[in-house]
Amino acid sequence: MTAGHYYDDARVGDEWRTPRITVTESHVLAYAGVSGDYSPLHLDELYASETEFGGRIAHGLMGLSLADGLKVRSGYFRTGVSLGWSWEFRRPIRIGDTLQARCRIDEARVSRSRPDRGIVTVGVQLLNQHDDVVQEGVHRLMLPRRPETDDGPGRAPNAVPTAGAR
Repeated sequence: MTAGHYYDDARVGDEWRTPRITVTESHVLAYAGVSGDYSPLHLDELYASETEFGGRIAHGLMGLSLADGLKVRSGYFRTGVSLGWSWEFRRPIRIGDTLQARCRIDEARVSRSRPDRGIVTVGVQLLNQHDDVVQEGVHRLMLPRRPETDDGPGRAPNAVPTAGAR
């Protein structure tokens, strides 16, 4: 398994920041191709310049995808299974924005159906380079519990602790 926390290592209130990523033209074009969303708001500068946004913006769901990828890249958790997202779009994401996710464990419980797993609810805020929240929500994950043969806490090599972290 990869480095990172098991369910048993995670504590309600733990907080961390992920690595960062700068949104590029290539990201927007690749996401359009993967999603099939070729809206001119994302691909046509002339059209987008005449909208309330004043120019092209990234796909909203691309922001959610980036938030999830950044969370994974942080290495905070060992491999887990996504159980669902609840997500809000607050501000546009523009080409050139540098994004980072701020994560916090809001809830944790042992799974009723799989006692070798735990379920955590992670509050996630996707921030731009100005620390403005551009998107936010919660992610529910099922994580493996610590095997009895493993006696040390996991490491999160890329996670950056924030206030409230243990």
